[in-house]
Amino acid sequence: MTQDDRKIREKLQQKTWNEIKTNDSWAIFKIMAEFVEGYERLSKIGPCVSIFGSARTKPEDKYYILAEEIAYKLTQSGFGIITGGGPGIMEAGNKGANRGKGISVGLNIELPFEQHDNPWIDQGKSLDFDYFFVRKVMFVKYSQGFIVMPGGFGTMDELFEAMTLIQTKKIGRFPIVLVGTKFWSGLLDWIKNTLIEEGNISEEDLNLFRVVDTADEAVDHFNKFYAKYKLKPNF
Repeated sequence: MTQDDRKIREKLQQKTWNEIKTNDSWAIFKIMAEFVEGYERLSKIGPCVSIFGSARTKPEDKYYILAEEIAYKLTQSGFGIITGGGPGIMEAGNKGANRGKGISVGLNIELPFEQHDNPWIDQGKSLDFDYFFVRKVMFVKYSQGFIVMPGGFGTMDELFEAMTLIQTKKIGRFPIVLVGTKFWSGLLDWIKNTLIEEGNISEEDLNLFRVVDTADEAVDHFNKFYAKYKLKPNF
């Protein structure tokens, strides 16, 4: 490689690096805009529960039907519902909230597959995000608790982030309810037989969540939790 070739290569590399730096710097403003819009719009919704689960769950599936029933019963206890805004379990949650005449919020995100707004979100309460981490902040900040239905990687991500934040005392304690003993049993066995046995978590960390199988059990846990701790909405 000649000296001239080296100079040309260095200029191209420097140009590419400058473009990356510029793009990264401008991305900060897009991130800030998503936070500001989220805070502005969600600060007015009142106490809500987030429902997580697979976007691939069909309306005839027992977990779709159960998620809709849980959402409906939560609205009868005074809670609104927040979901990821898409199909599957998310749609079921918003549908149940709509049936119960409660607040129905969707925090959507642009994905290459599966994700699109469901029709059961209240007008003006559908927010679109480009960044997963901004969206997850909104779920945690504006939810009074999580209902976690069967799902995939995204559902696990949301579940473990919430438990980590509570475990490390970065946020206050709130109810986390896993729905479906059969679905969650394998994961719970691994947590008990591997994580606890290896000393990676404490046995008391199992108290961070509750496993239930019915809508009544899920809603009852929320009602008892807030009656016991006399907690009020955090905004």
